[in-house]
Amino acid sequence: MDPCKTERQSLAEEFKKAQSTFLALGDETRQQIFIALLEHESVGMRVPEITGRTHLSRPAVSHHLRILRDAGLISLHRRGTMNFYYVDANLKKWEEIKALVDHVCQVANAAVQAHYPNLEE
Repeated sequence: MDPCKTERQSLAEEFKKAQSTFLALGDETRQQIFIALLEHESVGMRVPEITGRTHLSRPAVSHHLRILRDAGLISLHRRGTMNFYYVDANLKKWEEIKALVDHVCQVANAAVQAHYPNLEE
């Protein structure tokens, strides 16, 4: 089998594994929530705070938080009856994304080295 084809197939599998992450971060509203969590002065924000920062309704914020949580990008901690959401420092998740990006660069570089057709010419 062609080594370039094998690399592309391997890359396709990595993209499939990261699909939920890209879907979660691919939405502009979820990006705004993610950025709000990163920029917040302390670790953790409550839904009303996120609502104020994003001008979304509480149900909309909750919906987007659920998607970000399901993708493993954010977590929550509870204090009494209050939920505080924060960006999860799950290094495994971020290393997987970094490895995927590095692999894309590697495959693209190999394609250039193999004189892959450049359609811009």
